[in-house]
Amino acid sequence: MENSYTYLTTEELAGRIKYDCRTIRQCLKDTVLLEGKHYIKPFGRRKILFLWEEVEKEMLDGARENEFLAIPMANGVVCHG
Repeated sequence: MENSYTYLTTEELAGRIKYDCRTIRQCLKDTVLLEGKHYIKPFGRRKILFLWEEVEKEMLDGARENEFLAIPMANGVVCHG
């Protein structure tokens, strides 16, 4: 069975997850959102396309994991106590 993904630009992803484009590029990309899993660079170019289904799965899985163990910190990161 062939996978079917919804491809989103950074701007489109920002609109869906209610984050600023800059936050996605500077804080999430390559730390939480990984190339080849959550986004691709088609044809070896600079343009980035996020795979919505993988990003959504990461958000939901992360929320479940951190539900009882996470302590939010002032700088936006989470301490896993």
